[in-house]
Parts: sequence; structure tokens; C-alpha cells
Amino acid sequence: MSYMKKCALFLIAVLTGGGLMAQQLGQKELTELKNSFNNDAYAKSIHNIISANRGIKNLSYDPAVVRGTDDFFKYTTNVSGITDQKSSGRCWMFTSMNQLRPIVMQKYKIKSFDFSHNFNYFWDILEKANLFLENVIATAEKPFGDRAVDNLFQYPVGDGGVWNLFYNIGEKYGVVPAEVMPETEHSNATSQFLSIVNERLRKGGYEIRKIYEDAKIVMHSGTMGDPYANAQKVKMATLKDIYRVLAICLGEPPTEFTWKFRDTDGKIQTIKTTPKEFYKSIVPGNYNAENYVMIMNDPTREYYKIYEIDNYRNTIEGINWKYLNLPNEDIKKAAIASIKDGEPMYASCDVGKQSNTAAGVGYMDPGIYNYGQLFGINLDMDKKARILTRQSGSSHAMLIVAVDTDENDKPIKWKFENSWGAQSGKGGYLIFTDKWFDEYMFRIVINRKYLDSKALKSLNQKPVMLPAWDYMF
Repeated sequence: MSYMKKCALFLIAVLTGGGLMAQQLGQKELTELKNSFNNDAYAKSIHNIISANRGIKNLSYDPAVVRGTDDFFKYTTNVSGITDQKSSGRCWMFTSMNQLRPIVMQKYKIKSFDFSHNFNYFWDILEKANLFLENVIATAEKPFGDRAVDNLFQYPVGDGGVWNLFYNIGEKYGVVPAEVMPETEHSNATSQFLSIVNERLRKGGYEIRKIYEDAKIVMHSGTMGDPYANAQKVKMATLKDIYRVLAICLGEPPTEFTWKFRDTDGKIQTIKTTPKEFYKSIVPGNYNAENYVMIMNDPTREYYKIYEIDNYRNTIEGINWKYLNLPNEDIKKAAIASIKDGEPMYASCDVGKQSNTAAGVGYMDPGIYNYGQLFGINLDMDKKARILTRQSGSSHAMLIVAVDTDENDKPIKWKFENSWGAQSGKGGYLIFTDKWFDEYMFRIVINRKYLDSKALKSLNQKPVMLPAWDYMF
């Protein structure tokens, strides 16, 4: 039997699942598909309309869902003005800092304030680079093709993240005002220099793996030296290059700074401090990973259980992404309590689904775009199905700053403070209905004091560890 024939039979065996013949599209099937379309007058009409280039999104838009929407909320928190992350994936950093900005403004009696996202971004990428290389060393004995190894090299570092990453960097390096380390072209648009960073990291990672591979060949003859010590040398050489690229593109972070500002009394104030001292002076005393917990609605998994994402952090010594899975109703009760107490919350959601973020609109509701109705097809899937099939997942972080409730204090709509600039949505804010919350909200970072007794008790259990490539993350 020829090699090609063996390969063909093997492929058939794989596709048939050990007996069930995989069906190709033949003439009979193609004719049936063609007739199903050509005999459908509605489909032909929609084809003509869409062909006129009006756009699927515009044609499926239901303005009645938005019409009459007001911007009045029963419970609101202090907000501090809209920020703009530009062409970067730093929403998690902007959102975390937006939560702290009002504290700084009140403390120093100033009308406006922003942190340097560039400062924290520098340290985030450098720490992620170190973590990547350490993970390469830890998995050096595993072959390429192993899922953990492939997952590492697929995208060594990126500018995405969640709240625990900001916490890790803030605790280790602190924060500084925006004027101390301003944004640069490459902090605002990160793709070009990140591609260079990742290219250098892959090269360094490959060199590290080669050290361990060569050590196996030598079989402990002693000529190779200590593989781990050699790997650490390669790691440091790689990190020197990464630091170089970061310093060239972002600037070098200060170890101390002098900040001058004019307060609301018209007085010029001067503060000389370090980034870490400044961080400690502006975060609340209870701002730590023990008091602030991530709660999440993931209907694919058991509620009242803690889950942890393996190796999802940016510093070696930092905390991983860990969350308590709760029903939406429990999350909403806690969120309302937090807003009533004047405390906004870091939150992340599937922002691209059923949302109109156009200037002047800024509205999100599950019925705002009727794609299924437009095409005459059924697209109904519940949240669990959308998660498992990768149709939906958390894609963006924003700050929840307000909620409106009915006469029974049940939520009707909520409000996000976004970081896409004032030209997006309602002056930078997005309103979303409670129904949208149910379908597309995923996680919130909240002070544990707003959780009920059942949720608090659940925090004491040992986390279930999930891999970094889990479908939810």
C-alpha cells in the first residue's frame, strides 16, 4: 500500500470517529442548499438591501430600544473625568486607576488628576517578560507540541490583563502622576514595539530550551556546566534587551519625583516622594487582595466555588487571577451595596456584544441589534452556550459608577465609566440595561464587606486551578 493511500485512510478514520463516515458536500446537498435560498423571497429581498451597502449592523439596529432612554440614576458614585487608552489593551490598568483618581483629587484638593499609565505599563511588560522566561525554564524539559509550552510561545507578553496585575505592579513599584512620566507614541499605540519585544523573547526562550536540549545530549558529562545557571545568564541577557526597548519606546521610570500642582484654593503645592510612597499615601488602608475580591458569573461552572487561573499574573511573587463564581443576582446585590456606599467597581464584560458605543448614544441592551431577525435565522444561545462555544467572553474592563432601580429597589440600568475618550458613548460613559448585565457582564472586583454571608463563607475554600488556556480566559 502506498504512503499516500495510507495517509488518506488514516484521515478517513480520524474524520469518521471510528466508524461513522464523514459526509462530503455533493451535488445533491449543494442543490438543496441553493434551492433553500432561491425559493425564499425574504432572503432574496434582504440580499438586495444588504447589497446596497447599508451595512448589517445598521440594518439590524432597533432604535426603539434606545428611544426614551434617560441618563438619570438613583445611586451614583464620584467620577473624575474620562480617560483614553488610545490604541492599547490597557483597559484593566485605566479602570483600576480610575477607581483611585477621585481619592487623589479629594486628598490634594485638585479639580482634575490622572496617573501615569506609561509608568506602570513599563514595569508590567518588563515583569511579564521575566515571568515568561522563568516559565520557559520551568517547562524546558517538555517538548514543543506540549500545550503548556505552545501556549507560552504563542504570545509571550501582551498589554492585556485584569485587576490583580495592576495590584501586583502598584504594590511593587508604586504609581506616579501623569506629568511625571507622560504617555508616548508607543504607550498609546503598542502593537509595533510589542511585536519586537515578543520576537526577542521568543529568541531568548528558544536559546534557553536549547541549553537544556544540549545538556541531555551531553548526558551529564560535565562539559555543559549547570543548565539552570546558563539559562539564567540567557534570561538576563534577554531582559537587558527588553529593558532597552522599553526605555527607548516608553522612557525610563523615575525612582523619585517632584510633583507641583495648584489646589482649589489657588495655592501651588509641591510634593517630593517616591512612586511607592505615593502609592501607599493614596490607596485606602484596606486596599489589598484580602479585602478586594474578584467575583464572576460563569454559568459553565459551579457557583460558590473559587477558581484560580494558573500563572495568570505579571510578577513572579504577585497574586494570580482568582475569582469567586456567583449567580448574577448575588453579584448585583453586592454591586448595588457598593454603589450606595459611594464605591465604584472595576468590572469586565463582553463590550462588543449588543452595544452601540457611537458618540451621543452609549447604550447596551440584548435587543439593540436583531441580526437573526434581519437574516431570518435563529441565533438564540444562552450565556453558558455562548461561553463554551467561544461566542462570548470578557473583552474589556470599565468602572461601574451608577445604578438605577425601581420602586422595589431592583436594578433597571447601570452605568460604565469607559476609557475610550469623551468622543465615545455619552461623553465617554455607557449605559447598559439590567438584561445586558445578565448576558454580557462577567466579573467585578469588590470590597468583600458588600458580599453576603454565603459568599463570604465560600471565600475560605481552596481554589480550583484552571489552565491559562481555559475557554473562559
